[in-house]
Amino acid sequence: MKRLLPVLSVLVILTTLFPAPKSVTAAPPTSRPAFGGDVVCLPQAYVQQPADCLPVGPSPHLSELARVGITIPPQPFPVIRIPAELAGVQYMYMRVYAHRPVSTYASLDDAMVNNVSRSIPAGKMIYLSYSKRVENSSGVYYLIQTGEWVSGDSVETRVSPSTVFRGVQITRPLHASFGWVLDITESRQAPGFSSPTTGKKYGRFDMVWAYSIKTVDNVDWVQVGDNEWLEDRVVDRVTPNPTPPAGVTTGRWIEVNLAEQTLLVYDHSQLIFATLVTSGSKPFYTRPGTFQIYKKLDVEQMSGTFEADHSDYYYLENVPWTMYFDEARALHGVYWHTLFGYVASHGCVNLSIADAKWLYDWAKLGDTVYVWDPTGKTPTDIPSAGGP
Repeated sequence: MKRLLPVLSVLVILTTLFPAPKSVTAAPPTSRPAFGGDVVCLPQAYVQQPADCLPVGPSPHLSELARVGITIPPQPFPVIRIPAELAGVQYMYMRVYAHRPVSTYASLDDAMVNNVSRSIPAGKMIYLSYSKRVENSSGVYYLIQTGEWVSGDSVETRVSPSTVFRGVQITRPLHASFGWVLDITESRQAPGFSSPTTGKKYGRFDMVWAYSIKTVDNVDWVQVGDNEWLEDRVVDRVTPNPTPPAGVTTGRWIEVNLAEQTLLVYDHSQLIFATLVTSGSKPFYTRPGTFQIYKKLDVEQMSGTFEADHSDYYYLENVPWTMYFDEARALHGVYWHTLFGYVASHGCVNLSIADAKWLYDWAKLGDTVYVWDPTGKTPTDIPSAGGP
């Protein structure tokens, strides 16, 4: 009898755990079983919490990425780069030695016998535009845009307009912000200098998506991909804002963001163009405010100085595609540098020649130029003087 008790106990337990099946009517083959919490969602992004499956595995991670705009694989940039042909100009340029005055001559014969007509003062930056180069037994001479001649002894180097950087036309609405990398850098797996690097390197002017921003130890970081971050300092970002500046009713305006060193163009209140610029550096800031384009010139000569000793004197011939908007401050193309993305000018907004040509063709007299600094660091009460 003692030997039967354990067997009976086992039978009772089994009966409790596994009762006899009840008679049920089979559901039609097309009906869907009720979610019992054991059906795993497909590995995809879910904007809202799914009700008929369990979002485990890769789904939560993909959903989190989708909330900031990240897709796998990443979406291509909806842009078209400005054609390099727009950088073509009919002028040739050269940089001359700026630390000494440059002699000019009324004719080639005068140049050959050193019969000086005038002198361009010494300064910091002297660039001339020439249309002809002559080499003879007396030396090398250049016919410059004023109709005068200069000796090749004054020429430091000849300059060709760069097409290395050009802005982009936006072909459809953006699902996230994007930007350009300013310097060679390597991304990190998470925001913060303590995070491991990814092994992926970016070069100057590479385009990246800018999905989100996080601050770690007082340093801002930009999320450029899944588990991929760049320091915000090396990325100039484009963030569309279709709300027009106060007073703009035409749906057309140009936005210059001094903090990001970007220029955006809106038409019919839609972002259609974006590029990098070079604006004024301290103390020659580009002044924040709302302005209108009041003069357009295919080509302009620029010169001036701000220091008492004239050590910063500049002289620039045939500056292309110039549009004045704030007294002497203008939007214009530059052939003498490619510092786009950094402040460096005397107050003007510098663009690549291709970008300046595109903007010049699009813009009309009276169009709004909205200059702002989202950080609030650029003073607004600065004088109206400006320079290239």
